[in-house]
Amino acid sequence: MTYLNINLYLLIENLLFFVIATLFIVVVNWGWKHTKPYTLPLPFPGWYKIWFGSVQLLGGLLPLVVMLLWGVWWGDRTVLTVLGWYFIILGLQIISEIVTLRQLQNVVWVMVPYIYLPYRFWQLYEGLTLLDSKSELVWVQYLLIFELVLWIVNYVIDVSQLPRLFRWEVESNSDLS
Repeated sequence: MTYLNINLYLLIENLLFFVIATLFIVVVNWGWKHTKPYTLPLPFPGWYKIWFGSVQLLGGLLPLVVMLLWGVWWGDRTVLTVLGWYFIILGLQIISEIVTLRQLQNVVWVMVPYIYLPYRFWQLYEGLTLLDSKSELVWVQYLLIFELVLWIVNYVIDVSQLPRLFRWEVESNSDLS
């Protein structure tokens, strides 16, 4: 597959994902339009701030450095393509989260990562398959594997936070006796 064909394929794939994800968010927002406005439960736990900062650093800054070095500085188009689309979808996720939290102000915000993160898993796996034939890019492949593990762990942590985000009552052990 040529560089142009890969980019065209990824453009169509990512555009299709974004349209479907956005339509899904719009439909769910319409279904939940009569719910009370959603606000983040504050304060955040101390560990969450550390985790969030780590994800920003390791999931954002580290791939950016790799993209700039291998993709721009050393001119590898495949790395630039893989990580470029990674950042485009990551940016669209952040925009979706901002819009749903600040503009729509309902609980649809909570589901945005649950739509985007599984697609990010796919993007990273797909990036590994695109880089598989280039042995000189083994460190970039290791980065994609690391990113895949990072985002899966992030997904698990996000799921574990659902009771807190939805403000579900949790009974203590003393309440059960």
